[in-house]
Amino acid sequence: MSINLASLPVASVSAPAQAWRVGLIGFGCVGQGLYDILQQRPEAAFTISRIAVKTPGKERPLPAERFEFDADALVADDSLDVLVEVIDDADTAFRLVSEALRRGRRVVTANKAMLARHLPELVQLQRAGQGTLLYEAAVCGSIPVIRTLDAYFGQEPLRRLTGILNGSSNYVLTRMGEDGSDYAPALREAQQKGFAETDPTLDMAAFDPRSKAVLLAAHAYGSFLNPEQVLNLGIEGISAVDIAFAASQGQKIKVVAGLQRLADGRVTALVTPQLVGPESPLYTVDHEFNGVVLEADFAGEQFLRGRGAGGHPTGSAVLADLAALRQGFAYQYPKTATPAEYASDLEVEIYLRTDEDRLIDLLDFSEISEEADEDEYVVGYVALANLIRHRDTLRKYGAFVVRTGRLRPVSNEVLVAEGSAE
Repeated sequence: MSINLASLPVASVSAPAQAWRVGLIGFGCVGQGLYDILQQRPEAAFTISRIAVKTPGKERPLPAERFEFDADALVADDSLDVLVEVIDDADTAFRLVSEALRRGRRVVTANKAMLARHLPELVQLQRAGQGTLLYEAAVCGSIPVIRTLDAYFGQEPLRRLTGILNGSSNYVLTRMGEDGSDYAPALREAQQKGFAETDPTLDMAAFDPRSKAVLLAAHAYGSFLNPEQVLNLGIEGISAVDIAFAASQGQKIKVVAGLQRLADGRVTALVTPQLVGPESPLYTVDHEFNGVVLEADFAGEQFLRGRGAGGHPTGSAVLADLAALRQGFAYQYPKTATPAEYASDLEVEIYLRTDEDRLIDLLDFSEISEEADEDEYVVGYVALANLIRHRDTLRKYGAFVVRTGRLRPVSNEVLVAEGSAE
């Protein structure tokens, strides 16, 4: 039997009768990326009507008359259907976003530092009023991990969530592994390619992925964490010696955010360099890409991978949030009704390389399994609380720390490997 395809009805999706008016606060990488996407996709029916920026006279790719300098005026403009906040000032962003929510406005933000500091207040504002806040672009750029956690895994318990959440540090680590080079030239290359900022501290010291881990904890486990609770150690002290050590074990070093449910139902969160082997999906996440592995009680393992930074990838996440708002979508935060308690009474197995013997004494290793005087490293167990307490001192002395992936309760000598904690 033959079918005449031309005779079949054609399904069509009609655009909304009237485009939504967007107020854009900030015109850096993400703001320009969104603007460019909407210029190329007029059928999306979102028009950037007003753009507020901070600095007059700065050279920008649009005529000067397109810009204004009072973001509060956009917040107060009820003719705008939605506000998009993409500035790099966390304090100003919180003031603008919170005021917009009090006014019942729809808001999209990409400001992960602001969200990590103020998420409980912002959730309360939404519950108390009519405003709606979405922020997919704040975590992992183009990867839809927030909505996946909130909507798809809102009712299913998660055993763990592990992820590479920062493309800048991942690019540096990838290049060091490929070339056997040291940190400084790999960082310069990342900066030249636009993958790292002129001041790379937030990325390289793991403050950026820590903010993202805090947001993921709220959606994965219902836990509102203070960023300072979460251990963050970066890669500023890394050298070719460390890359070679990982390679000798058949592994790579990645900056990994690890959120994990323990056997007693509590949750821990750490953001540090970690040894990653070929058995992990994160092993092949290289250069500026991000990746997230979810392990759910019933669905099993899921893996999401994509570009974690850049104007177009992050702008695409903003566009997805705009479309979701138009459909009436809002985060439900279903797991906050029974939040998991945060646990820090754990021991973490680490590789520590330092020429300062006092750091080994300071961390107070409970067990040492390997020492190499010539390469100045030691492998063993340290209390998580000690790592959190002394993280600034470790940075001050240029020490480099890598997790092996194994945790155990402080009072228990039985090893608990990440990936089999229950």
